[in-house]
Amino acid sequence: MSRRSGYAKQSSQRGVGLIEVLVALLVVSIAFLGIAALLANSLSTNNSAMTRSMATIASYSILDAMRADIGAANAGAYNGTVTASSCTAPTGTGVTLAQQQLYEWCSTQLAPLGASSNTIGKVECTGTDCTVTIQFDDSRAGAGGSDKQQVMTRAIL
Repeated sequence: MSRRSGYAKQSSQRGVGLIEVLVALLVVSIAFLGIAALLANSLSTNNSAMTRSMATIASYSILDAMRADIGAANAGAYNGTVTASSCTAPTGTGVTLAQQQLYEWCSTQLAPLGASSNTIGKVECTGTDCTVTIQFDDSRAGAGGSDKQQVMTRAIL
């Protein structure tokens, strides 16, 4: 009779192992979804950090070009605004080094930040005191991003 009661317990336990496996699969699936969301957020913020670093490097680049052409920089030849969506190469016989440097800066440094009307580089110098402002679209960064993110660099030539 003890055998019969053993069989009865075994038959009432059928399918419990399958339910445990399904619950475990559900828990693991939720964990994987959480990890995927974390990775997506990480990629977004890493992209934002890379873009900000590129903007900082771009500001240092134009400041170095201005230091190489200090006379024109002090005279205000670099002052102005360039838009990455409309970088135009200077033409003609009277092209100055400042115009060429601003075109190169626009096409090789600012365009990779996004060749749109939101990507703008602005240089303002008063004597040897210069401020370079770079505006770009960083809205893909998530909560901290903006479509008009700015990086400002102030330097003395």
